[in-house]
Amino acid sequence: MKKSCFLLSFVFLICFSNLTVQAQKSEAFTHKVKEEDVAATLKYLSSDELEGRETGTAGIEKAAVFLELFLKNNNIKPYFTSYRDTLSNFDAPAYNIVGFLEGTDPVLKNEFVVLSAHYDHIGLEKNKQGDLINNGANDDASGVTAVAEMAKYFSQTKSNKRSILFAFFAGEEKGLLGSKSLVQKLKAKNFNLYAQLNIEMIGVPMKRDYLAYITGFDKSNMAGKINEYTGKKTIGFLPKEAEYELFYRSDNFSFYDVFKKPCQSISTFDFENFEFYHHVSDDFKAMDIPHMTHFIQELLPAITQMATTPTEEITMTK
Repeated sequence: MKKSCFLLSFVFLICFSNLTVQAQKSEAFTHKVKEEDVAATLKYLSSDELEGRETGTAGIEKAAVFLELFLKNNNIKPYFTSYRDTLSNFDAPAYNIVGFLEGTDPVLKNEFVVLSAHYDHIGLEKNKQGDLINNGANDDASGVTAVAEMAKYFSQTKSNKRSILFAFFAGEEKGLLGSKSLVQKLKAKNFNLYAQLNIEMIGVPMKRDYLAYITGFDKSNMAGKINEYTGKKTIGFLPKEAEYELFYRSDNFSFYDVFKKPCQSISTFDFENFEFYHHVSDDFKAMDIPHMTHFIQELLPAITQMATTPTEEITMTK
């Protein structure tokens, strides 16, 4: 009798766990990312008003205010005493914008998933006539927009058992300064990082049989796990990424360098589909809003699973 009760309890537990996972996937798939919301955020962040968002300027200050208000309106709390995290390695006032959504599980909430993008760009052209503003729509207002939509999704669904840190970095274009500054503060707080997913330049689609590529493809099993979670060939291997060692050239590396956990960037810029890198023509009208919306929508089930699996399924491989 005791053995039968144990078996029934075990079967019930498995069924309940499966139902929970299916409910989480269903929630992610039924949540609809709206093109008009994606367009509105991207359009403002890449507008002339922000003058290219160079770190330490009045333009990036406007972007900071916008992101603070976005997080507040979506009930994402500040991680520190305010949303502003002052850079410790820049000679003028400059800020990361950092929000925090506590996990719903009493144990897993002590682990963190970090979703991030850099909101700075290179500012104004010097000694040039005509268009002087490097609006940085693809680099990286597109990534910021994606992370903002992900923050909105989790604030509405409360589907994260792990806690999530939403980080918008300044100083990336100055040498990853914002992320380098933040990781030192997190390390001092004994921050328990599970994984970081950094979004970098997703404003235009690739002509490939996968949606996006990941930097440091073979350093962890993150690519395979994302594809498993989405049920699609979402992430593929881009040889140019390995050739140019992009893993070391974006804010994911600052986190990997300190925490030695899976910390990688996802991008759809493949060196063939966009010719305006660090160019004044990297502006809103060059962006593909339906593609960006689709990208965010397809990633939601994967990120939901990252934030809810009972064990740490994403691990380093080398």
